[in-house]
Amino acid sequence: MSSSDALIDEKRRAREAGLAARGRGDPRAGLALAGHVLEGFAPPPGAVVAGYWPFATEIDPRPLMLALAGRGHALVLPVTGRRGEALVFRRFRFGDRLDEGRFGTRHPGEGAEVLTPEFLLVPVVAFDATGVRIGHGAGYYDVTLAALRARGPAAALGCGYAAQRAERLPVAPHDQRLDAIATEHGVLRA
Repeated sequence: MSSSDALIDEKRRAREAGLAARGRGDPRAGLALAGHVLEGFAPPPGAVVAGYWPFATEIDPRPLMLALAGRGHALVLPVTGRRGEALVFRRFRFGDRLDEGRFGTRHPGEGAEVLTPEFLLVPVVAFDATGVRIGHGAGYYDVTLAALRARGPAAALGCGYAAQRAERLPVAPHDQRLDAIATEHGVLRA
């Protein structure tokens, strides 16, 4: 088995473990996550914040997003394009109609304003204390964070359940690390 095959296999196993842990999460945990982020890792005033609309058993970032909107932050949601392309972020306000996206996602429609986020809430399937993140495997956030960080500062806050934490995760050269991870138990700075 080549080293790249071994890395792919190790990531697959980590993804399976993370998804199993996520499936056991408490749906109310997003409220606790919001409180921890607002106390210990809130975005700078005026920052455009990229959230995400949770699907399946992902931790719910909407309580945090609602609080940040109340503090005057513009919110955006990602739109998934072709594999290998960076995400596009469209302006979102609670109450807006959302379109169905790829992979079960939801996002604002074509007419919504496109904005560049400075602070991103990033869903995780698994994470470790060094900021390594395993997602669903398509690499959209890695490509997006690399592009944003090449232009200027862009903070990435992983959002997940504490049970999704792994001792150590495999990392490839193109993987983008998170600055911190928020769970129902607190914020872990990478």
